[in-house]
Formats: sequence, structure tokens, C-alpha cells
Amino acid sequence: MMYKPFITLICLLFPVLLHAQTVISGKVTDARKRPLAGVNIALVGSYDGATTAKDGTFTFTTSEKGERLITASLTGYGSIEVKADLSSSAPLLLILKETVNELKMVTISAGSFEASDEKKNTVLKPLDIVTTAGANADIVSALKTLPGAQQVGEKEGLFVRGGTGYETQTFIDGMIVRNPFSSGMPDFAARGRFSPFLFKGTTFSSGGYSAQYGQGLSSALVLESIDLPERSSYTLGIGSVGPAVGVDKLSKDKKKGYGFELDYVNLWPYFKLMKQKQDPVVSPEFVNSSANYRLKTSRNGMLKIFVMGSWGRFGFRGESLEYPGKDEEFRLTNQYLYTNVSWKESLGKGWKIQLGTSYSTNRDRISMDTIGVQLSPTRIRTRQDLSQFRAVLSKNLGKFSVLRLGSEYQYGTEGSKFNELQADYVDGYTASFAEADIYFTPRFVGRLGTRYEYSSLLRSPNIAPRASIAYKVDAKSQVALAYGEFYQKPEQQYLRFDHNLGYMRATHYIASYQHISQFRVFRTEFFYKQYHDLIKTVPTFNNRGTGYAKGAELFWRDKKLIKNADYWISYSWLDTKRDHLNYPYEVQPDFAAEHTATLVYKHYIPAWQLNLGGTYTFATGRPYYNPSRPEIEFMKDRTRNLNTLSINVNYLTTVGKAFTVFVFTMSNVLGTEQQYGFRYSTDKLRSRVVEPMAPRFFYVGMFMSFGMDRRQEMIDRQ
Repeated sequence: MMYKPFITLICLLFPVLLHAQTVISGKVTDARKRPLAGVNIALVGSYDGATTAKDGTFTFTTSEKGERLITASLTGYGSIEVKADLSSSAPLLLILKETVNELKMVTISAGSFEASDEKKNTVLKPLDIVTTAGANADIVSALKTLPGAQQVGEKEGLFVRGGTGYETQTFIDGMIVRNPFSSGMPDFAARGRFSPFLFKGTTFSSGGYSAQYGQGLSSALVLESIDLPERSSYTLGIGSVGPAVGVDKLSKDKKKGYGFELDYVNLWPYFKLMKQKQDPVVSPEFVNSSANYRLKTSRNGMLKIFVMGSWGRFGFRGESLEYPGKDEEFRLTNQYLYTNVSWKESLGKGWKIQLGTSYSTNRDRISMDTIGVQLSPTRIRTRQDLSQFRAVLSKNLGKFSVLRLGSEYQYGTEGSKFNELQADYVDGYTASFAEADIYFTPRFVGRLGTRYEYSSLLRSPNIAPRASIAYKVDAKSQVALAYGEFYQKPEQQYLRFDHNLGYMRATHYIASYQHISQFRVFRTEFFYKQYHDLIKTVPTFNNRGTGYAKGAELFWRDKKLIKNADYWISYSWLDTKRDHLNYPYEVQPDFAAEHTATLVYKHYIPAWQLNLGGTYTFATGRPYYNPSRPEIEFMKDRTRNLNTLSINVNYLTTVGKAFTVFVFTMSNVLGTEQQYGFRYSTDKLRSRVVEPMAPRFFYVGMFMSFGMDRRQEMIDRQ
């Protein structure tokens, strides 16, 4: 019976509006008058448009009237914008001029997936992040559809190629972000703090990443913030979890811009409709806000100021595993602030400078209580602060080669109080790097770099060499190899109590092949990682842990086979073992699945202005610890295989003068059981499965944009 409201909502959200239609047609050629296929044609201020056929022609209908702007864009060609009188039936003739075509240049690709508005050899673009079913507009959730990422639902973080979530670091405009995820409760992962609409570029390096970045043992998620908006606009969102508003203002001279966003989330109404596994004693409530200022300081210079803050609280009560018949209660309140200021400028003669500074603070207040057993709740207070400064100089060496020199300093403090027991530390971290991309020929490039790091807390330096080479086999294909040494400080919960630990280290080896054409992408990659000096917690804290990870990955994306459809398939095979924490010997860790596969499908129906999407994910069972088994059978048990299907439906229209998107999304539509592991009581007599709070999650919302056609951006925002 619970599905009847959903069906009613869908019917109400997607009425088909009848408008008088005007036919727009034309042809696109290059400067030599050769027809161009696959050119994206769009009517500015509307969602109407088309893609050119093999002979360069295009046709589409619109309900717009009068004189409007039409844009044309194609990879490797300069985009154009022309005025057209929609009342005229004369066909348009558009000419695109070829630019330096990156598809003809070899690029560094081993271990890296680009997702950018600017990169032409991109695999995913920012729009893909917010229109992927099941991702709920969360950057990390969308990246889990790519090969290399594990499907871990009970812990925060991006788990990559046998690495923990802690071993993937997030960077914004070059600076590391501490606490990039919202604070969560045990066995339930929280989502990322940052909206994907804040960034114009995303690089997911699943291994072998640049010497510009450090302190990520396995992976780096590199985010580049947006520049000036295209024009001023205002947004309003109303959804099943709360409202949202946003403003983007652009000055008349198009040299300055500012904006802010404010979101309020309260899950009390949702939890009344959808019962959770645990009873909420404080319904999840969050306030998220951000503000930005952009100033164009010269033709190539830009000053960016970004501030983001959040506040949240929640509390749940469930049956105690240790004390049958008793209830356990968990409450959390979180406060978070992040600021980022960056400036880039051209110094002349091929030199460029980029400066940045950031500050973040995160505070958690946690209360845990076993009702009727404890005399008073266990109270935990934590606070993490990080200040940093970064400077990078780059010099063009010829037309394509570049040299980068940089240095950074971080001052971090960590404090925690467990009832009356207090633990804290202070660390001053210094790093410098030198890296060069050298084009020996347009088809052969090498990236050579090294990174020096020193931690005052660990009282130890390290030097991390890294190298990559890539060779262009033909106009669309290339092969690449990468090697690198990567270091990372131990997690905060271990450094709080033992200041004598050392760096963890991983050595990466990667080989890849990729083929990228206008409508299709194929990638395959093989990797091997050797872990050294991992943290062990028995018999005492030490750095004697070891491990390895090896595997193969495939990625295929196609936009041509099915008209108006876009889909991709990713597959990962992972063989990994670790001896870390309290493990007695090297075994497959509990966060790693041997086989993982994902199918993402998106289909647009122009006549109805509907976007339909679905994501199917499969992963083999993960190991978990069963204390009833002897030590020789440590981690021999497996969870059930993961099978989940998520969908989204988006209707695009105009309400008054506002471009509007109605959204409906649901995760795990079929309600299949998802097992993340098991927890056992101390006496080993009772166990509990670790699983989501509810079999499904759904979202219904409406997003309106005034002054700019942002309907496609707003799809699936929540």
C-alpha cells in the first residue's frame, strides 16, 4: 500500500503541457565546409536543442518565440553563440573553428578519471554526478559507479583498491580538506558535506596521483571550485526533506560575482512516513550554508573566497546487543566551518602563480547510553582544527610541457575528551614538491615528480618519488604506466594516544589503456599496491602492519547505441589482503569485495521533457569477523552478495518565468536485503546484522531557477 502515494506523486509531477511548437533547423560545418556530426545545439534560456547528424544537419522544436541565442559546441572546436529569429523558417548555417584538439594530444591518464567542464577527454562531467540514480547528488556516491571504488555503506569515505576510506583524501583548489563528510553514527555512513554545484571540475585519482598532493595512501579526490557564473540567477527548492534557496550574482562588467546557498533539512516528516530500523529520539536536523565571492583580477587572474558552515543533530535508540531487553541510545550534535581563499595570476614569460589558504574546524558532542544499565551516559567531545597555506609556481616549457614547483604548510590540532579522559596533539606539517610534464613528442609524454614531507608530531621526513608516462597509439587510443610512493600519517584516534607512531606507506604500480571517441569511452587498467608500516593495535600500537592489493578494472560508456540514451558499465576485480589493527595475519579486510560491477543508464524523452535514470550495482560478499570461529578461520565468513537497483525520474518545464524541475528518486527499489557485516555480543551468544536504517530511501522535490536555465543542473539535487 505504501507505493500508492508514490504513483500518485509521479502522476501529479509530470503533466504533459501542450504548447505551439516552432521548428528550428540548420547545418553545422567546419571552416572547410565539411559537415560536423555530434555538435550540441542548444537554445539559451530553454532546454530545447539537438545533436547534429552525420551530414551536419539538425532539427528541433521549441515553444519559445522571438529573437533568441543559439549555441553550438563540439569537442576540439571553439563554441559559438549566435542570435536567431525563431519566427523565420530559414535554416541556420553555423561554422565551428578547430582549436588545439586534446584528443590528438597524449594526456596523463593512469589511475585518473577526469570529470570537468573544461577537459575534453573527460569520462564523467559534473552533470553526470547529479543525474546518477542512487547518488542523491553526493559526489562520492556518484564516483562509486566508477571502477576501483568499493560499495561500503556503513562507513564514511571513498574506499578505493583495497584502501580504507581514510586513505582517500579530498582537496579543494589544491588544499586538503579535513572532515569532508558529515559526522555519522556507528555502522551508518554519512554523506559528503559539499554540493557538487560548487565545483567545475572533479578528478578521481584511484592511484598514482600527482606529486602536488600528499597524505593519501590510496587515492585523491581533487575538486576545483567554480569561477564566475554565466549570469545572475536565483534558485528555490522544496523537497520531502526540506527547503533550499540560492543566489548567484554577476556584475555588469562580468568581472565580479558573489553567491550564497542555504539548505534546511528535517527528516521528522519523512521518518513518520518511512519507519527506520532504530527509533529516532532526535530526528535528524541540519542547516547547511555557503557563500562565495569571485573577482577577476586580470585576463588570466582570479581571486576566490569560499565559506561553508553546517550544524546538525540527531539521536537514535535501538535494542542493546550486550544487554537483552535493554535499549541503547546514541545522540550527536555537530558544528563545522570551512573557509578557502585562493588566487591565481599570470606573471609573464610563461610563469604563473597560485596561492591559497584555508581553515576548518569540526566539533562533535556525542552521548551514548544503555538505558537502565549505565548510571550516566558516556560523553565524548572532539574538536579538530586545521590551518594551511599553499603556494605553487608553474612555468610553460614550450607549447605543451610545464614545470610546477610548490610548497605548503599545515598546522593541525586534535583534541578529544572521553568522560574525564582527555587526549590531544598538535602537528606542524611541511611539504614541498617539484613536478614536470614533458612532451617528448605530441604522442609521448612523461610526468616526473617528487614530494618532500615532514611532520613535527612524527618527527620524521619522507621523500616520495612519482613517475608516469603515456603514449598515443592512434588519434583515439593511448597506453600509460605509473609508479609512485605515497605516505600518510596514522588516523587521529591512534595518534591521540600514541605520539611515537610513524608514517604508513604504499607503493603503486599501474598500467592502463584507454580509447576515447566522440560518443564512446573504453578504459582498462591493471594495478598492484604494496602496503608497508600499517597500524597495528595489538599487542600495543605499532607500525608493523603489511598488505597488498592487485586487480583489474574495466569501464565502458556509450552515448550512440541507443537514441537519446547514455549508459556506462564498470567492473572491478580486487585481490587484497592486510595484516593491520587487531588482525592475526594477512586476510581480505572487511571493507573489500572481490568483484564489483555497476550499470548506469539515462534516457531522455524530448517530447515529454522527461529524464529517466537507473543504476544497478552488484558486489560479492565481504568478509566479517565471527568470534565463534578459531583464529585460523579469521574473516572466513561472508555477507550476502549486494544487489541494488535505484531509479530517478525528472520532469523539466516552466512555471511562470522560472525554469523548473520536478524530481522523484528512490534507492534500492526492489527492497533487496543489504548486509554490510555482523556485530557480536561479548559473550558471543547474540549477533546483529549491519544494514541500512531502512530498505529504501525516496525523495520528491521541485527546484525553480529564475534568470538562468539551470533545470538540468537541478536534477536529482537531493
